[in-house]
Amino acid sequence: MLSDLEIAQKADMKPIAEIAKKLEIGEDELEPYGKFMGKINLEILERLKDKPDGKFITVTAITPTPLGEGKTVTNLGIGQALAKIGKKVCNTIREPSKGPTFGIKGGACGGGYSQVVPMENINLHFTGDIHAVETAHNLFNAALDAHILHKNKLNIDPSNITTRRCVDVSDRTLRNIVIGLGGKENGYTRETGYDITVASETAAIHALTTGLFDLRERLGRMLCGFSYDGKPVTAEDLKVAGVMTVLLKDAIKPNLVQSLENTPVIDHGFPFANVAHGNNSVLANLVALKLADYVVTESGFGADCGAEKLVDVVCRQSGIKLDAVVITCSIRALKMHGGAFVLKPGQKYDKTVAEKENMPALEKGCENLRVHLENMLSFGIPVVVTVNRFTADRDKEVDFVVKYAREHGAFAACAIDPWAKGGEGCVEAAEAIVKACDQPNDFHLLYPDDISIKEKIEIIATKIYRADGVDYTPLAEKRIKLYTELGYGKLCINMAKTHLSLSHDPSLKGVPKNFRIPVRDIRASVGAGFLYPLLGEMRTMPGLPSAPAFIPVDIDETGKTLGLF
Repeated sequence: MLSDLEIAQKADMKPIAEIAKKLEIGEDELEPYGKFMGKINLEILERLKDKPDGKFITVTAITPTPLGEGKTVTNLGIGQALAKIGKKVCNTIREPSKGPTFGIKGGACGGGYSQVVPMENINLHFTGDIHAVETAHNLFNAALDAHILHKNKLNIDPSNITTRRCVDVSDRTLRNIVIGLGGKENGYTRETGYDITVASETAAIHALTTGLFDLRERLGRMLCGFSYDGKPVTAEDLKVAGVMTVLLKDAIKPNLVQSLENTPVIDHGFPFANVAHGNNSVLANLVALKLADYVVTESGFGADCGAEKLVDVVCRQSGIKLDAVVITCSIRALKMHGGAFVLKPGQKYDKTVAEKENMPALEKGCENLRVHLENMLSFGIPVVVTVNRFTADRDKEVDFVVKYAREHGAFAACAIDPWAKGGEGCVEAAEAIVKACDQPNDFHLLYPDDISIKEKIEIIATKIYRADGVDYTPLAEKRIKLYTELGYGKLCINMAKTHLSLSHDPSLKGVPKNFRIPVRDIRASVGAGFLYPLLGEMRTMPGLPSAPAFIPVDIDETGKTLGLF
C-alpha cells in the first residue's frame, strides 16, 4: 500500500493556469508561484461583484480522536465527487501549520486519493503566508519593547502587556519566558511567552479580513497592552500597523492549487480550531463563492469547535451564509467515545481492541454524534452525516451509524471512502449534499451582538457543550469588567478549549454530564473582532510528543523527500 506521500508524488498535476481556467480566472488575475501553485489577485472580486454566490457547505466532525477522523479527506473527496456528477465546484481549506505537521496529527492536505497537491510544498513553506504573518506579528512585539526602552512616550505599563510573540512550531518551553535579561540595553525585563503562529491575532486577522484596507484597519486596532493610567495601547499608537500591512499585502491573496483529480482548491488561512477560530480565510470563500456553484470548506476539529466558530465568528463578520453542513465520523472514534478503548495524544493504542466488533460501545458512542447533529441543526441548516470508512469497519457497524443519524435528524447519511477511492468514494454523499442545499434554509447565529460577555460565553457553554454553567477566576472577572468598560462587549466570542471533548476536559469522552466550564482568563483580539476565553488548562502553544512526526522525514540519494506521511 502506497503512503500518502508516495501517492502525492505520483500525481498527474496540471499546470496551475489550467486549473485557473476551470474557474474562469483570467490570466492577469493569477500570480503563479512556480508551475503548480498560484495566488489569485483580489481585483477579481470587483470584476465578479454582481455575480450570484454559489452554495456554501462546511465539513465538520464529531469530537475526534487525537489522530483525526478525516475531515480534509472528506472535504476533498466530496469536492472531487461533485465534479464527477457535473457540478462546478471549488474546495477551500486551511494551510498546514508546522506544529501538527511535525508533531502528532500530521499535515492538512488530506490523504490517500483525496489529497491537495503539491503536498510537500503545501505542508512545508507553501507560498510563505505563515512566514509573513509570523514576521508581521513579531515586528509588532519588537516595536512595543523598543518603544518602552526608548523613553516610553506612550507611558506603557510593562506589567500590563497582553500581546505575545509567535513561532510556527510546537515548543512548550516558550509558553512562559522572561525577556530583557542581560542589562538595560537589552530591554525591560518582563515575563511573557510565545503562541504558535496560527493562534496569533495576526493570523486571525489574515483569515478574517475582507481586503487590503480592511486589513490595515484591523491591524491598527490590535491591542498590545495598557498604559499606567489604564488606556489601551494599539499597533496604530506604535506606528507599526502600516508596515505590518505591507508585509501581509501579498499573503492575503488566496492560494490556488488542485486535488489529485485536478479539481480546483483554494488553500488559504491557517487558524487552529481549539485555540483560534478554526476556518480558512474569508477571502478564499468570497472568491470561491463567485467562481463556483458549490464551495466545500472545512471547519477544524469537532463541530463544537470550528463549525460553531464558522457561524458565530466567520459568518457573523463576513455576512456569508451556510447552505449545508456535513458531519463526518469514524467507527473508531465512536467506539472510543463509547468506552471501548483509550486513545491519548502521542501514545500508542491497541488496534485489535479498537477494530474489534463492539456494538454496545458503538451505540453509546453515537450519543456524541447526536449532540453535534443537534447543535448544527439548531443553526437552521440541513445536515448530511458521512461515515468515513476505514479498512477494518464492518457493514453492520456502518449501517447502524447511518440509520442512527437519519433517525436523529440528519437530512441524509451515507458511508464514504475518499481515502481509497477519491471522488468515486463520495458520489452518494455529493448527490445528497446537492439536494440538501436546495432545502429551505433558516440559517441564523447562536447569539446576538448586544448581550453581555458573560451571556455569550454561557450560551455557548450550555447550548453547545451542554455544561451546567460557567465559573470564572478572579482574573477572568477582572477582564470582563475591563473589556465591558472599554466597549469591547459587543465583540463575538471565540472559545479556546480542548478539541478532544465536548467539555473543557480532554479526558471526558462521549457526552459529558454534570460539569461546569472554568474560564481562567479572557484575551482581547480587537483587530480580529473577538474575545477568546481560555477554558481549563487549554494552552496556546502546543508541545512535541516523545516520538514526533518529523523523525522519519529525510531525503533519499536523488533528493526526493521521504517520510512526510
